[in-house]
Amino acid sequence: MNRIGLALLIAAASLPARAAIPAEEDDCLSCHGTDKTMTLDLPSGEKVSLFVDQEVFAKSVHGDMLRCTECHADKTGYPHDSKPFKTRRDVAVAFYEQCKKCHFANYTKTLDGVHYALMAKGNTHAALCVDCHGSHAITRPAEPRTRISETCAGCHEPVYETYTKSVHGKALLAGSQDVPVCTDCHRAHDIPDPRSGALSLRTAEICGRCHTNEKLMSKYGLSTKVVDTYLSDFHGMAATLQKGKQKGEGIRLAAGCTDCHGVHDIQKTDDPTSHVLQANLVQTCRKCHPDANANFPAAWLSHYEPSWQKAPLVYAVQLFYKFIIPFMVAGIVLQIALHLWRVVVNR
Repeated sequence: MNRIGLALLIAAASLPARAAIPAEEDDCLSCHGTDKTMTLDLPSGEKVSLFVDQEVFAKSVHGDMLRCTECHADKTGYPHDSKPFKTRRDVAVAFYEQCKKCHFANYTKTLDGVHYALMAKGNTHAALCVDCHGSHAITRPAEPRTRISETCAGCHEPVYETYTKSVHGKALLAGSQDVPVCTDCHRAHDIPDPRSGALSLRTAEICGRCHTNEKLMSKYGLSTKVVDTYLSDFHGMAATLQKGKQKGEGIRLAAGCTDCHGVHDIQKTDDPTSHVLQANLVQTCRKCHPDANANFPAAWLSHYEPSWQKAPLVYAVQLFYKFIIPFMVAGIVLQIALHLWRVVVNR
């Protein structure tokens, strides 16, 4: 009995585990699904395993819908033609565009992302589809939800470690489905360059997706007015005026949410390490206002809406203008009406 025939007999023993695999895959899996020692030896000294776990592949999102040759279209006969791959990374880059055959919409989004921009500049280590989704064991990315941030940690481990210590990261690891993971803020495929000031100017919009949700915020006893109060404050107004005008890195006119609360290290406002705790607020302000003194933060209402209890002078001025402006407008309209009436009567 030849090698392929023997492999087919062995594979038949695991038929229930690979029930979802199309019959057309038998030829491929007779070798690649049985020989765990099969590898591609590269000039760099690296070895790429050519073994495909049949049970794992059957449970993947592609297990019952794709044939091997739909991705490995160049493999039409046996023995397979060798390819001039030098490193393991060369293999990943070579198969990068296979995904666009079915996922063209997401593929085109990646062309606007920071990872593709880096790869276009010659950085072959920039993340590709398989780096995030895997190859044969592809599952739905949010099952479980923690997998999204854990995947990003493969390249951004220091950021992930900081995130896991934040109020959002702690809640995620505790099982919460309500807190944001990496892709909620950075998006998944068209990830913008975080070093660009344009992203910071969008933080009110990004953070507002959760922090203006009354049902969600009531669950944690948090206010939904934080975005409105920010936008009506001098920081928010300046950011709104500048939004859409920022090109690459440059000078920003105002602070966004993350400039004060932190980026990946956001904590509860009463946490001793919080950037917006009263004791730490001066240092936070000094990131933009180096000459700020101890009284400087008092100029900010800290997301509070003015009232007789909080900033009574500001509240009194607001009330004054709410009455005086309509009164003055009504007076001007009345004066014009009386003047016109007099002109008509005198004629």
